[in-house]
Amino acid sequence: MTRFQWLLGLHVLGAFLFVSGAVLAGLLQLTAMRRERPSEIALLLRLTRVGVVTVAVGALVTLALGIWLTDELAGVSASDGWIVASLVLWAVSLALGGVGGRAARHARYEAERLAAQGDRPSPELNRLLADPAAFALNYGSLAAALAVLGLMIWKPGA
Repeated sequence: MTRFQWLLGLHVLGAFLFVSGAVLAGLLQLTAMRRERPSEIALLLRLTRVGVVTVAVGALVTLALGIWLTDELAGVSASDGWIVASLVLWAVSLALGGVGGRAARHARYEAERLAAQGDRPSPELNRLLADPAAFALNYGSLAAALAVLGLMIWKPGA
């Protein structure tokens, strides 16, 4: 295998980690919303950190290897429109996910507090779990990540 093939394969693996981590965190949060006991909610929201770490690793791998790949490809420049758009969407995805994830972190803290004090549901916990602004930010983050994948696959203008 050539160096380019190795770089491309690892770049694709990074992209898989980036998107799958976001999907994992989202699914765990949705599952937490369907639970009533704060101890179960706290556990599920603690597990979302696995998804967040996976997103971070994938984000770093895709960025580093993506930049390296632009040096390896003849006729491709880091200033090409689809690459610039991908980098912007990559940053937007991370920013939206980071801000949207704050509500889940606060919900986890509340669930842990309630679990330690009798494990009874509360309206405040339900409100934190169902925050519409956080949903919008997290879905926006996923949409931006999927748009990056689309740009990487179809390379418009290349």
